Amino acid sequence: MIDPLFWLGLSLLLVAASLTAVLVAAIPALQELARAARSAEKFFDTLSRELPPTLNSIRTTGIEITDLTNDVSEGVKSAGQVVKQVDQSIDGTKKQAQNIQVGTRSFVVGMKTAWKTFTRQKSSKRTVERLPITEKQQLTLREREALRQENRRTKAEAYRSNEASNWDSSSDDEDYLS
Repeated sequence: MIDPLFWLGLSLLLVAASLTAVLVAAIPALQELARAARSAEKFFDTLSRELPPTLNSIRTTGIEITDLTNDVSEGVKSAGQVVKQVDQSIDGTKKQAQNIQVGTRSFVVGMKTAWKTFTRQKSSKRTVERLPITEKQQLTLREREALRQENRRTKAEAYRSNEASNWDSSSDDEDYLS
């Protein structure tokens, strides 16, 4: 039995020596861990003191940037409205200038016509030669019938002739205007 007791004592001695070595090696590590914990605690204290004011100033800066952005947007909108108003006044001025130009042309044409009318030689009054009623020729029945048929037109012919005359008069108007 001595033998197992020896081994038991030896193993207890080795366990004690191992525990001592672990404790000797763990003490500096635990001291460093304590220092790191104190440093972290100081860092967190500093953060808790410095971070809220910094966050507030960042928030305030963001609000100011938003306000400035809104002001710039309003300025751009009002500048756009001013540009639109300037464009409208330029268009109005152009229209007024065109109206004045047309009026001036009309005035000049009227003055030229008046000048020609006043400066032309006056001719004697024209006499209208009319036959007395008794001297009118009497038409025969056949001639009257032929004139009636010439004067009669179908609706399609009347429409076509009116349409053609409208086209002719509109092209005359265009020639007159230009």
